[in-house]
Amino acid sequence: MSALREPMAALLEAIRGSRRVVLTGPEGPDGDSIGACLALRRVLLVAAPGVVVEVVGDISPRYRFLDDVALVLPNRAAAGADGVIVLDGDRKRLPVDVRPAFASARWTGIIDHHRSTEPTGYSVALVDPVAESTCGMVATLAGEWRVPLDKPLAELIYAGLVFDTGAFRYSNTQPSTHRLAAALLETGIDHANIVLRTLVERRAASLRLMGAVYSSARFGPGGLSVVGTVTRETLERAGAVEADLDGVVDVLQHIEGVEVAALVTERQGKAKVSLRSRGRVNVADLAQQLHEGGGGHAKAAGVVMPAPDFDATIEALLDLLERATAGRN
Repeated sequence: MSALREPMAALLEAIRGSRRVVLTGPEGPDGDSIGACLALRRVLLVAAPGVVVEVVGDISPRYRFLDDVALVLPNRAAAGADGVIVLDGDRKRLPVDVRPAFASARWTGIIDHHRSTEPTGYSVALVDPVAESTCGMVATLAGEWRVPLDKPLAELIYAGLVFDTGAFRYSNTQPSTHRLAAALLETGIDHANIVLRTLVERRAASLRLMGAVYSSARFGPGGLSVVGTVTRETLERAGAVEADLDGVVDVLQHIEGVEVAALVTERQGKAKVSLRSRGRVNVADLAQQLHEGGGGHAKAAGVVMPAPDFDATIEALLDLLERATAGRN
């Protein structure tokens, strides 16, 4: 992050020169995005006193255990902000209701760790593809801006840290990740409860939904790829919401012999595609082939794309994964 010291200073200067700043993530924010937005808000209470800092987003019920989630405003509340900062995503994946505020803001910023994210199109860009999580980047900002790490801040950062590393199971986990985790635990957070609520606990509706996805999964040649699908009808029948799908694509990825897994969720005229790889196929590249707004990491990526014909979208994805895994037996 030393190479980002200058943009870190520029970001703080822009924030301090503002009356109101809005923090937001991509459409359907995950644990790292939510944790990073709420953690940065807490950091700025100390680093930029007097500036109104608000978080907007459509938050999954899974994260309601975090105290600060009650402060999150609807996306439409972003209107009129002097500055808009996108965390753990990029401007191409902003919620529709946030885009006008982003376009009209006096300045914009991004804090992200996805390798596919371009730093262009923002007044200030902090993009670090080496970082394991955006929450880890916020922790670095807190240190750079001399903000003490207290228990409420540590809880938010830890939630994002364990989400993006799969509780330290994924290959993006680094020695620095464990050093940060140790510092967070020293504040007295209930780390076991955070992992349970962030990654493990599920609603009954989620179990019904998972059963439907797994039983209808379609495998590519040789079992090298697998695609799970979720239609709007499937969601309604299970009494579930899209947030109940958290972690489902990771289970598909861990099926023996599977190199690439995808979960496709039907939205109104669109499809959300979540992609996972064991490492031999770069799914960030696949996401960008599906649509220009796609991206992420080599092993975990996604895209929301137009899908007027949902069945045709599934067939095209199956064909793409077949080509991506050809000859990898």
